[in-house]
Amino acid sequence: MFHTALTSADLIFLAKGAGMTILVTAISVFIGTLLGIVFGVLRGQLGPIWFAPVTFVLDIFRSVPLLIQLVLANAFVGMVLRLHISGLTVACMVLSLYTAAYCTEIVRGGIHAVPATTRRAARSLGMSWLQDMRYIVLPLATRIALPSWIGLALGVMKDSALVYVVQVTELLKSTQILITRLQEPLFLLLICGAFYFIISFPLARFGGYLEKRWSND
Repeated sequence: MFHTALTSADLIFLAKGAGMTILVTAISVFIGTLLGIVFGVLRGQLGPIWFAPVTFVLDIFRSVPLLIQLVLANAFVGMVLRLHISGLTVACMVLSLYTAAYCTEIVRGGIHAVPATTRRAARSLGMSWLQDMRYIVLPLATRIALPSWIGLALGVMKDSALVYVVQVTELLKSTQILITRLQEPLFLLLICGAFYFIISFPLARFGGYLEKRWSND
């Protein structure tokens, strides 16, 4: 018969870790998406030459492993800037820029996928650039970019497991703490995976619902 030393208090501890995972993911995806929209629109309007400095910085966040980014950012803030910033703040800053780096390309690709004839038709009707972006380009680009954005958000949620290096006790770190104490790795990892599934499933289904609804419009 299966027996476990896991208690209700341990499940609450895991739930708190899951809550931290949700918090870090929500903050990072929200800020990163806003920055990605701004950078994506600017890159599409300014062109690759004028936007090159920002592109170079974003390429760094896309190219360097996230674990290294977190460690270097934490060391830079504490040892170079001499600032007393919590690990949660550092984690959200790095993950937000990491998200923005990928979201910029998603937004740029979505905007470029809008047919040029559609934009010219909007301009011929007397729409300004802002009206064209607001009523024509961004709504169409959103439909195109949504699947990639959903994938990015889910990826950031899973990558948030790395924030343990800046002393943030999220879901995976909470699981590791319990594994060390209870010595039941397979069972605890199974529960951890179930928590991740519960967190990610609603977002994935919501994205699928929007895709299906928009495809029928």
